[in-house]
Amino acid sequence: MSGDPHGPAHGDPQGPVIRAAGCVLWRRTPDGTGPGTGVEVCLVHRPKYGDFSFPKGKLKRDEEPLAAAVREVLEETGHHCAPGPRLPTSHYVVDGRPKVVDYWAAEATGGSFTANDEVDRILWLAPDAARARLTQPRDVRQLTAFLDVLPAS
Repeated sequence: MSGDPHGPAHGDPQGPVIRAAGCVLWRRTPDGTGPGTGVEVCLVHRPKYGDFSFPKGKLKRDEEPLAAAVREVLEETGHHCAPGPRLPTSHYVVDGRPKVVDYWAAEATGGSFTANDEVDRILWLAPDAARARLTQPRDVRQLTAFLDVLPAS
C-alpha cells in the first residue's frame, strides 16, 4: 500500500482501502470489582446497522490513526480517553472494498453520552456480557486482545 492512507492498495482493483480507527473504551467499575476483571467496556449501538460494536470511524485526510481513534471515541460516546496499548488491526471487506481498522485500548477519563444520528445508545458492560452482546466476531477478537493487555491495577 502507498504511504497515502486514502490511496489504492497494491494491485487492488476495488479502489482505495478504507482506513478507520477505534478503541476498546474501558473503565474500572465504581467499586473496582466486578464479574471477572473489575472493568467495564463501552459498546456503541448504531441504529443504521442495528449492531453493537466498539467506537470507531474513518480517518480524515492526513489524520493519524491514533488521533482518529480518540476523536471517534469522543464523537460517538461523549467520553474523553487516555489511549493505552495498541490492539490488533482488523482487516475485512465492506461493499467489495478492503477496510483496515487500527485499534487501541483506551481508558475513559470523563464525559457523558448524548445520543446522536450515528450512535443512539451506549452500554457499559462487564467483559463477559460485552462478549455476548457484540455483533461481529472481529469485535470479540478485539475484546479478547484487550483483556490480554488489561492493566493489573
